[in-house]
Amino acid sequence: MLVLGIETSCDETGIALFDGDRGILAHNVYSQVEIHAAYGGVVPELASRDHIRKTLPLIKQTLAEASIGLNALDGIAYTAGPGLIGALLVGSAVARSLAFSLDIPALGVHHMEGHLLSPLLDDDPPSMPFLALLVSGGHTMLVEVQALGDYRILGESLDDAAGEAFDKVAKMLGLGYPGGPAVERLAQTGNSGRFRFPRPMTNRPGLDFSFSGLKTYTLNTINEYGDADAVRADIACAFVDAVVDTFVIKCRRAIKQTGLKRLVVSGGVSANRALREGLSTMARPLGATVHYPRFEFCTDNGAMIAYAGHCRLQGGVSEALGFVVRPRWPLDSLASPPKPEVH
Repeated sequence: MLVLGIETSCDETGIALFDGDRGILAHNVYSQVEIHAAYGGVVPELASRDHIRKTLPLIKQTLAEASIGLNALDGIAYTAGPGLIGALLVGSAVARSLAFSLDIPALGVHHMEGHLLSPLLDDDPPSMPFLALLVSGGHTMLVEVQALGDYRILGESLDDAAGEAFDKVAKMLGLGYPGGPAVERLAQTGNSGRFRFPRPMTNRPGLDFSFSGLKTYTLNTINEYGDADAVRADIACAFVDAVVDTFVIKCRRAIKQTGLKRLVVSGGVSANRALREGLSTMARPLGATVHYPRFEFCTDNGAMIAYAGHCRLQGGVSEALGFVVRPRWPLDSLASPPKPEVH
């Protein structure tokens, strides 16, 4: 089955082609970073307008790169939520219109399920069941994954997601947008022993997260010690250390509680090298393994949507012609696709 994936949930337009036998045939991502950088964050109306400009040309480019015509498609998957409603409507309207004209199925995909499944695009993918740490710009959660659609949320952020905290700290440090890579680069030049920031919610039971207090602690440290370059680097280093330690402590706790020995980490923050090193060091003595998507699939992309859509279409999931996008959509509300009949 050949599936076209369309991702337009926020500030990246992602298009990809996934074939069940050959894997990813082509994929492209257009980032709106330059558009939103001047505002220090995503402006929803500008994001929607840019998706309108970029989606169809990017579909044509991706099909051309794979030397495939529209008539060869067996299905179309698009991000139906969660995300910015205007941006979601662009991708869903394009996907549904194309599917109607080609008389093929179209399926709305949960954005976080796309991230959750993105490590399965690797040449040596982890098998289910596994734990998943999803760390993106808008979401932070620990999920127990038994099978496709069989998800149990073990913990999630009670306020800011980790990606949001990175962006806000970057703004405090005068690093601009997007914040994650900028804070990581600055932290690599800092002294990790100068400041020690709190590891939020690690001194109590449970697997929930909170990053708003850490963000405030960072701001108070900047106000107290100033913004000289060396101080900024040390503060960035302390902030990254606190975030990484928090994830390490919570993931260790989740592995011990569930007994699952495979940990999948995905979403934009999963590209952070300090986080990867910390989780790998944590997992080794527990006999656990940690799996990540390829760096190109850490941020929002069409490949993960095409793959998730393919899994569900292959499982017999179908939807009526009308569509609904969901700015808010709990991951654990998803159902498992029906198992195919064996003849």
